[in-house]
Amino acid sequence: MIELPEERFPGRDAKVTVRHLAKSFGDNVVLEDIDMTVLEGTVTAMIGPSGAGKSTVLRCLNLLERPDSGTIDISGHRIDAESRFTNRQLYALRREAGMVFQHFNLFPHMSVMRNVTLPQQRILGRSKAEAEQKSHELLTRMGLGDKGSQYPNRCSGGQQQRIAIARALALEPTVMLFDEPTSSLDPEVGVEVLEVMHELANEGMTMIVVTHEMGFARTVSDDLVVMADGRIIEQGEPKRIMEDPSHPRTQDFLRAVLQR
Repeated sequence: MIELPEERFPGRDAKVTVRHLAKSFGDNVVLEDIDMTVLEGTVTAMIGPSGAGKSTVLRCLNLLERPDSGTIDISGHRIDAESRFTNRQLYALRREAGMVFQHFNLFPHMSVMRNVTLPQQRILGRSKAEAEQKSHELLTRMGLGDKGSQYPNRCSGGQQQRIAIARALALEPTVMLFDEPTSSLDPEVGVEVLEVMHELANEGMTMIVVTHEMGFARTVSDDLVVMADGRIIEQGEPKRIMEDPSHPRTQDFLRAVLQR
């Protein structure tokens, strides 16, 4: 059953709109006719079995993977996958969507401070002083104000992921995309990252989160999207889906993950 978020949150503007998104790698169909709307100030959690296409959706949203067909609109910046678009259009879309990856993707040869300042200087044109001030504010907010001079490999996994969040926030995106941000972390370390994400949600940041954290999906997200075999099979209010899923694949998936 598909319960569209615009039906449950009337009056909110769409921040992300995806229509008829499709992606294949050779003969392997990864995404098929994905339609999704994410409203301003809401958190959308995406769950489902491995290989369902969840991460590919995120990578298509900021065009790390180019879809075969479909349209993507983020904060008014629209891309049609089957039409030509300029680098300027691409960069404008990516500026709206901050991305946090599963494995941090920090530059190991740069200090923590430089990891956060460099994108600001390159993309936003900030001076070194402006970028460092913004970086220090964000690292302090993440509880890492004393880590600026260190290198990523001297930081724990949880600290590295919080650095990656600071780096994404420094570009002042309107939407944050999280791709399994805690899956490579020990559970107790992952809690630190989830707390930061919870704070962002409380502050009204629009977020799309691919996650295996069922507690986060149930209690923090406003909208739950369940994927299987490259399609959205169920969408709606998280508690309702968790307690009474309507699709057999959702039932099987939740039974497996909740009984671990």
